[in-house]
Amino acid sequence: MKKVYACGIVTVICIVATVLLRIPMNNAELDYTEVNVEVVSSETKETTVRRGFTRSTATTYDIVVRYKGQNYELENAHNSYSYRVGATVTAYLSGGKMYANVEGVRTATPAAYAYFTALFASFIMIFVTAGIWSGVSQKKRRESQQ
Repeated sequence: MKKVYACGIVTVICIVATVLLRIPMNNAELDYTEVNVEVVSSETKETTVRRGFTRSTATTYDIVVRYKGQNYELENAHNSYSYRVGATVTAYLSGGKMYANVEGVRTATPAAYAYFTALFASFIMIFVTAGIWSGVSQKKRRESQQ
């Protein structure tokens, strides 16, 4: 039962940390330059992953843009049809990387990494706590039936 309480406390701490870290992520001072870039290449890739009897498909967008004679891989693009080869589009240059939108810049900040780490830890801890709690309750039920 001590494990359940300990995991529950860690879960609550992770959830509180996630909520509190959302504020600095949203209020982070973003350092970027809005630029017009030329699309050099735009490709949609579908990857099928097999796990046992199931299949899942992951779609990625490989978009290369040119700015001041240098090619950049466009980060955080949500489609490829908006990026026709030869077209001029708006992108956001930050930290030597080119992003498709401001949210891409925001999610690359240290505050965002901390937030997503806490969010991931919260989900993991919820499942771990539920698993341990289930095991303890089953053990108690078996002991009471004997």
